[in-house]
Amino acid sequence: MSRFTRRQVIGAAAGAAAGTALIGVATATAVGSSGGHGSHDVAKGLGSFDEVFQGRRIQGLPAEGHAAKSHAAHGGYRVLIDGRELHIMKHDKFGWSSAINHYSRFKTPLDAARAAVESLKGAQVVPFMSAV
Repeated sequence: MSRFTRRQVIGAAAGAAAGTALIGVATATAVGSSGGHGSHDVAKGLGSFDEVFQGRRIQGLPAEGHAAKSHAAHGGYRVLIDGRELHIMKHDKFGWSSAINHYSRFKTPLDAARAAVESLKGAQVVPFMSAV
C-alpha cells in the first residue's frame, strides 16, 4: 500500500492554498473593474454641490456629454473653485484626490475641493495643462 510522504502532503496543501489565493485575487480584480475605471458610472450617486467655503465658491457636478469624455480620467466628475477648474481624480475604492492635494485621499469630490481651498490660502486655481 502506497503512503504519501510528508513532502507530498505539504506540497499538495501549498498548491491548494496558492490556487485558492489566486482565485480570490482574480475575483476581487473582476469585481473591482466591472464598473470600468474612469467611466461616467463612477460618478453615479454623487450629486451636484454648490457652496461657499472659506469665502470661495465651490461647485461640483457629474460631467455629461462631450465633457464626460474629457473628464473620464477625473472619475466623470467636474469641480470648480471660483469658476476655475480644479483637476480631481478618482482612485477606485481609495477615494478622490486633487492636483493640489495629490497624495491625500478624500471620501468625496467636495471633501477634496474643501481641502484644496484650505491649501490654496486665498491663491487662485491655476489651470492644469495636460502633456498630451
